[in-house]
Amino acid sequence: MRRRMKNVVVAAAIAIAPAPIASANDCATATDQRTMNECADKAYKKLDAELNALYKLIKQRLKNDTDTTKLLVAAQRAWVSFRDAECKFSTLAVSGGSVYPMIYSGCVYRLTRNRIDDFKGYLMCEEGNLSCPVPSK
Repeated sequence: MRRRMKNVVVAAAIAIAPAPIASANDCATATDQRTMNECADKAYKKLDAELNALYKLIKQRLKNDTDTTKLLVAAQRAWVSFRDAECKFSTLAVSGGSVYPMIYSGCVYRLTRNRIDDFKGYLMCEEGNLSCPVPSK
């Protein structure tokens, strides 16, 4: 009985132990939902870091223009609210399912990729482009 209880405790400990984050190789060949969810989240987080770096760069270029900086901050907050609401809406069909994290991460990834393209465009404006809110270097 004691040995049986020990086996149950060991099995339970293994079951609840946190799984290691999926490696790049695992992501290329992932076949289980948990790994695919982790990979999608990892990809989104990497892209989000790129977005944040570009956002900081834009804020740096706007450092002498308080009003425009306030508009950028307001626009980014509104965009984050839009992104989150859009992804909650567009993933409603799988809400609560095991595939939800992967689908949600895919949505925020796609919208973040688009926002990065916008930010890169702002940073590439040529001198004298009056439709660009960010001054050139």
